[in-house]
Amino acid sequence: MPSSDHVAGAPAVHSLDHFAIVVPDIAKAQRFFSGFGVGIEQSGNGLAVRAAASKTPSGLIFEGGSKKLHHLSFGIYEADVDAFTARLQQMSVARLDPPAGLSGEGLWFCDPEGNLAELRIAEKTSPDIKTPISFASSAPGNAGATRRSTAPRVAPRRLSHVLLFARDVLAQARFYCEVLGLRLTDYSADIIAFLHAPHGSDHHVLAFAKSGGPGFHHSSWVVSSIDEIGLGAMQMADAGFATGWGLGRHVIGSNYFHYVRDPWGSWSEYTCDLDYVPKGMRWQAQDYPVEDAVYVWGPAMPDDFIVNHEITR
Repeated sequence: MPSSDHVAGAPAVHSLDHFAIVVPDIAKAQRFFSGFGVGIEQSGNGLAVRAAASKTPSGLIFEGGSKKLHHLSFGIYEADVDAFTARLQQMSVARLDPPAGLSGEGLWFCDPEGNLAELRIAEKTSPDIKTPISFASSAPGNAGATRRSTAPRVAPRRLSHVLLFARDVLAQARFYCEVLGLRLTDYSADIIAFLHAPHGSDHHVLAFAKSGGPGFHHSSWVVSSIDEIGLGAMQMADAGFATGWGLGRHVIGSNYFHYVRDPWGSWSEYTCDLDYVPKGMRWQAQDYPVEDAVYVWGPAMPDDFIVNHEITR
């Protein structure tokens, strides 16, 4: 197993800055993410999606032949650039030119399963405290629920994490711990692993699930309450994206969830109350039994929830 420790003085990413995906129909992607509640804007030859509290894009979407991950971008501090440059060289990780149309200021490379990644100087987007959730019960003699006709539109605050498929979950986790300075939070055998950033972050900013090949499983977006998770699910159903999974609660990470299936078989998650790992804390990673790897309560998991459609086409 990759170690949950972090070498003192070694550089470490502070955030998952953004993800980028390729989809076969960018107009469908625009409808999906607009319905989901994130901001959409043109960015070069694609789209940028932005959570409500984010100053910079949380995701990039490009049009291509089939849905796949384009790249992951991680935020680093400017003071760590030289150390990361040396780390990549020491570990024989080849530096790459940036993809066409994207900035050449970052450090670009591929992980062992061919996923493109970037390290870039960026503001920290991982939270410095656990994100609070709201719950307000009505006083006696008052109605607590809003009318559906006047329910507020859900707009996720920020990107929390992404989960990728991997042939070798533990090897991928080891690479991201050793090269990027992430730390193992928890895992279940060799089927799933969760990694956090040591400068203070959610329980995981990156996770891997076992599959026959690499692929993009889901992006996860933080909302303010369990009620907003439910409202988001209805918002997406009204927008024509009714297939999903939730409401439920995970064991690993403890967060409440509702996932919405996108047109290409991956998912976007509304989530809240995810466990938090403070800066400087040595979280003791646990190996959870398989029966605890997914959820503690909720509706039955869809049959295709952990199917990697990128290798089954």
